[in-house]
Amino acid sequence: MPKKSKNQDILDYHSKVRPGKIEVIPTKPSNSQRDLSIAYSPGVAEPCKEIHKNPQDVYKYTAKGNLVAVISNGTAVLGLGDIGPEASKPVMEGKGVLFKIFADIDVFDLELDCRDPDHFIETVKALEPTFGGINLEDIKAPDAFYIERRLKEETNIPVMHDDQHGTAIITGAALINALELVGKNIGAVKVVFNGAGASAVSCASLFISLGVKAENLFMLDSKGVINTSRNAGKLTEEKKSFIRDTEASELKDIIKNADVFVGLSTGGVLNKKMVQSMAANPIVFALANPDPEISYKDAVSAREDIIMATGRSDNPNQVNNVLGFPYIFRGALDVRARKINEEMKLAAVKAIANLAKETVPEIVNLAYNQANLSFGKDYIIPKPFDPRLIYKVAPAVARAAMDSGVARVPIEDWEAYREELIDRLGRDDKFIRLAQEKAQRNPQRVILAEGDNLKVLKAAQIVMEERLAIPILLGNRKKIESLVEEHNLELDNVQIIDPFMDHEAADRYAQVLYQKRMRKGITLSDASKKMRDRNYFGAVMLEMGEADAFISGSTKKYTEVLSPLFEVIGTDPNVSLVSGIYIMLSKRGPMFFADTTINEDPTAEQLVEITLQVTNLIKRINLKPKVALLSYSNFGSSRKREASKMQKAVKILRSEHPELVVDGEMQANFALNNELLKETFPFSELVKNRPNAFIFPNLAAGNIAYKMLQSFESAEALGPILVGINKPAHVLQMGSSLREIVNMITLASVDAQTRKKT
Repeated sequence: MPKKSKNQDILDYHSKVRPGKIEVIPTKPSNSQRDLSIAYSPGVAEPCKEIHKNPQDVYKYTAKGNLVAVISNGTAVLGLGDIGPEASKPVMEGKGVLFKIFADIDVFDLELDCRDPDHFIETVKALEPTFGGINLEDIKAPDAFYIERRLKEETNIPVMHDDQHGTAIITGAALINALELVGKNIGAVKVVFNGAGASAVSCASLFISLGVKAENLFMLDSKGVINTSRNAGKLTEEKKSFIRDTEASELKDIIKNADVFVGLSTGGVLNKKMVQSMAANPIVFALANPDPEISYKDAVSAREDIIMATGRSDNPNQVNNVLGFPYIFRGALDVRARKINEEMKLAAVKAIANLAKETVPEIVNLAYNQANLSFGKDYIIPKPFDPRLIYKVAPAVARAAMDSGVARVPIEDWEAYREELIDRLGRDDKFIRLAQEKAQRNPQRVILAEGDNLKVLKAAQIVMEERLAIPILLGNRKKIESLVEEHNLELDNVQIIDPFMDHEAADRYAQVLYQKRMRKGITLSDASKKMRDRNYFGAVMLEMGEADAFISGSTKKYTEVLSPLFEVIGTDPNVSLVSGIYIMLSKRGPMFFADTTINEDPTAEQLVEITLQVTNLIKRINLKPKVALLSYSNFGSSRKREASKMQKAVKILRSEHPELVVDGEMQANFALNNELLKETFPFSELVKNRPNAFIFPNLAAGNIAYKMLQSFESAEALGPILVGINKPAHVLQMGSSLREIVNMITLASVDAQTRKKT
């Protein structure tokens, strides 16, 4: 099957449902005439008058304090060059998404039709009353240097050109730690930069601030080493700072005996011979994307003593700007800093460097499929999805702003600030991204029983591209190949099995099913007929170890898929029932709902087992389970059957599992609103332990609750996840979206990984 373009999928992502990637959502109630009269006229006049009396009250009464402008003129967009402001807008929206998901900072993206630097500066200055900070993006050099310098001098809010300083800060942290590992003095090392753009100049300047001696740092642009033989009149002011007295003019010459190489240029310019000519224990940061100056494989094969970093996620030591800019702005905004100065940048460098030396949380080890990730040559900087970054880097930046005199509102209670930072995102809002990272480290073979369904085929393409799983498609081969051709899918190397044509496997699997069910009324002839059903075929395939996980259900009734799984795979021998759990990804972090799909009206004892299954799942992904058992009543206010069984389940759990944080029975509004719970039922154990697991009295309540949340777009649903089944098999809800199918395949791959380790 020929490869087809996947560009349309990317365009569809940006255009379908509603164009773009961001929207503005009110943060206050607006569903009554009174609300609207307060939000706008006439009530809004009151905060206007207060701000007029004291302009700093704009931070008190408006969103300015958490609002950053991402601004570009489109003159240096990614690797696309000068494509103009309109074409830069998808990138700026994307940067806004990163600000929000990593640091809970709101963004307006502004694409300015201002090619003249002075015009650009005056336009941005006029926007200062609106924003708490300015993130400059994708502006060509040397204009970028001039624009940032003047805006920092002439405005009274934080301004940073992330293309310059983001990479510099992360690379600076990597340099500190790499030098510590090899025992070299920063003041004595020879450093070579290949590339002389905005990012390279900023990196080099920061390295000098960190202690590299200027005379030991050499820079190359497209014409070679910037040395005294070059015509200084043709160099920008920024490049002139890096003129060095050396006869070397090419990279192969200047890199000899260098301790550090930093590439911010183009792929393939550094070869093995050059690396071999470097000093002992060389440090190579090859940061060109997508292809580094030298591949990781070539670099480590050239020198066993090398410490290597790239911009790629599939290599150790990924230099990724997302380690820095969200948290730098977070810290700056939280103390209302007048600017982002050198002290704040250096504080970020040191915080990131120090974090790499701390014990790595198990959730990060799990995400990256490491047994014991720790400080060393393959871990000199934290991983991008490390949940500690927000409460390590932002406070360091805020403190530096205070110490250097640019903070207007000092932080007095640092522990409370740390908790505030954690609560901004929910402790584990990165759940699916961490699951994806883990899946990518060791993709598992996942059977997709509905392989001739277009959405399933698209999901298979995505998980292959993202290395989340190795899909195995079950279905009519001709139909699958026709759909692949018709819709330009790239599934060249995917395994396709047609149960109707693979007679050898069908006969073999029929024998397995017959042996399992012959005393349950099934004949060999019956078993052979069932092998025409892909759910039976796939279930036996999984049972035989010829795949690692199983997914089905997007086109079938839930019960039609469950029956083959129960008959072939069965329950875990340590449990008495299987339950269905949905993970709801919300602003407050992941919420685990059970049972939502299987047990229609569980007894108190069954509710106890369902609760234990949920808590075990939560523990396996390194979260602390905090459980609320829900009802229509609160703490014994009703003695009717449904409320009583929840009360009984709580009593059993507290008696037999005192280590669990669990309470109830309680109404959902009290479980979700901690302040309301504290005010009304201050004795509850959940007052200080906001629940993340919610146990429903019956299937109807759980199913209705998760579907309503999903429909209102209050949370994204992952599931249902079957717990208590003996193999990694999961059943999609009929009509699942492409995104839901991809997420379930990801979770199935992670489930298979986890089971292999236990």
